[in-house]
Amino acid sequence: MPYVLVRHKVADYERWKPVYDDPDGTRRAGGSRGARLFRNANDPSEIVALFEWESLEQAQRWAHSDTLREKMQRAGVADHPDVYFLEQVEETPT
Repeated sequence: MPYVLVRHKVADYERWKPVYDDPDGTRRAGGSRGARLFRNANDPSEIVALFEWESLEQAQRWAHSDTLREKMQRAGVADHPDVYFLEQVEETPT
């Protein structure tokens, strides 16, 4: 299962979140199967999202799209995002 981990800072979470929520469904249409969203406990302007994708190719296409770049700009992403393409190796017990 491919994943995309994105880390970036936002100028204003309340402005950013409605854009992240993907009201036009472009992320889902592009192959996203959902995500987990995190905020840094010591810096709430830092956001980390872990997205699950149907395929690595779809994830890469989404991450490099003009649509995503435009959404990040409109949402107020305040720095250059770190983007990692991941494949799960195994799931381990606690």
